[in-house]
Amino acid sequence: MRLTLAGLALALLLAGCASTPLPTDGDTSARAGLPGALPAPTQPPPDPIYAPAGAPLTAATAYQADARTVVAIEPPPDLWARIRAGFGMRELDSPLVHQQEQWYVSRPDYIQRMTDRSRKYLFHIVEELERRGMPSELALLPFVESAFNPQAVSSARAAGMWQFMPGTGRDYDLKQNFFRDDRRDVLASTRAALDYLQRLYTMFGDWHLALAAYNWGEGNVSRAIARNQRLGLGTAYTDLKMPDETRNYVPKLQAVKNIISRPGLFNAELPIIENHPYFDMVTVDRDIDTALAAKLAGVELDDFKALNPQLNRPVILAAGTPQILLPWDNAKVFQRNLAAYSEGRFATWTVWTVPDTMSASIAARRVGMSEAELRSVNTIPPRMLIKAGSVLVVPRPPSKQDDVASHVVENGQLSLAPEQQMRRTVIKAGKRESVATVARRYRVSTAQVAEWNEVGVNAAFRHGQQVVVYVPVRSKPAVHAKSAHRPAAKTVARAPARRSAVKPVVQKKKR
Repeated sequence: MRLTLAGLALALLLAGCASTPLPTDGDTSARAGLPGALPAPTQPPPDPIYAPAGAPLTAATAYQADARTVVAIEPPPDLWARIRAGFGMRELDSPLVHQQEQWYVSRPDYIQRMTDRSRKYLFHIVEELERRGMPSELALLPFVESAFNPQAVSSARAAGMWQFMPGTGRDYDLKQNFFRDDRRDVLASTRAALDYLQRLYTMFGDWHLALAAYNWGEGNVSRAIARNQRLGLGTAYTDLKMPDETRNYVPKLQAVKNIISRPGLFNAELPIIENHPYFDMVTVDRDIDTALAAKLAGVELDDFKALNPQLNRPVILAAGTPQILLPWDNAKVFQRNLAAYSEGRFATWTVWTVPDTMSASIAARRVGMSEAELRSVNTIPPRMLIKAGSVLVVPRPPSKQDDVASHVVENGQLSLAPEQQMRRTVIKAGKRESVATVARRYRVSTAQVAEWNEVGVNAAFRHGQQVVVYVPVRSKPAVHAKSAHRPAAKTVARAPARRSAVKPVVQKKKR
């Protein structure tokens, strides 16, 4: 009897679904015609709730209905079909959308490049969206943000395929240090972006407004809404006064959605992306060079970096990056080859903490590298000093086998200071003069004095010996130029009791 009642309830539920289409996001008029209608949701629908076997059937809530929890009998033939089936945002049709469509259609090579790049990441994003009950249009947002380039960096320093600013990234637990930048991490940045978008949807109750806030900031969107409310104007996305970038943001996403929905209409060719995970996660329990990890996995180094773009240096430090991503079929290859590897060390790089403030040339000599290689590996620009306490990636001595400690990996930073213009000076050493006394007198490090004079840091100088030191060049104070609209002051005899009324103006350095 219980099975009969359950079957009858299921039949009634399916009949109701077939006769009454679900309202789209923000369509309150469609909701108004439903029995027991609720206003548009102010938070994302929760994950599906499954009743235990034998439990009585209950009516689905509006949030559960919006979650589209009915499972298709046949899986989608490819990932594009799966994405189309999950569309749930309100459509936007405007001249700006058509303008963006034309922009993309006129650049078929660009569409091909970014859709081909997306094949590595789309499956994971779609899985996360479905797990959270969020519309699949959001899987297309990295097309707008970064063209699915996880290494993209904007002029405003936003980074990664979701384009997180440094501060917002820290708000969503995306670690940014010398060794890694989780704003570029495939898993971490996707988790943070969807968390952020869910919070914005909770605030505004509309996906178009949530997207505007993702681009422009929730404070700006809230103020724009409040302004229109004071003026008695509408508060939808299209009603608000906003910068051009934000005004075009949702139309761009709608244009991409339209092209993905009907590629033939736009003469666009989408690459085949299988409805299958592209990558798998592998645990790393020891420090290992990125080049060796890619070799053991049987993948090109560029492909390895595309899946692990958060890595800033040529070595994977297990204490900070305990997992890496590898193509699905290569994950087991890596594990097998790692276990059998016996050709030498896993990591040829380690971390060195700089004891004193020094130039890149001095640091390079200390660790046995060329200055060019030290700058390249550690991203040190020219004319910059390395401040004491900074960390550098340097060659690992054969005697050092221990992995880099976790406190160094988690907190290591590279601090730089502008290099002062220095002038070479030769002095005569006094009695009992040494490298240390000269360094104290001129406020430089003993390593610098030793390098300038090609002696050891503990060396002593003979009385009267010539010692080379470099001292900062002091800039001469600038004085006012003669005014163009008044005559120059006459030269008069200077009275002994008076000083010049015109004081020199010292030019301040810009911060």
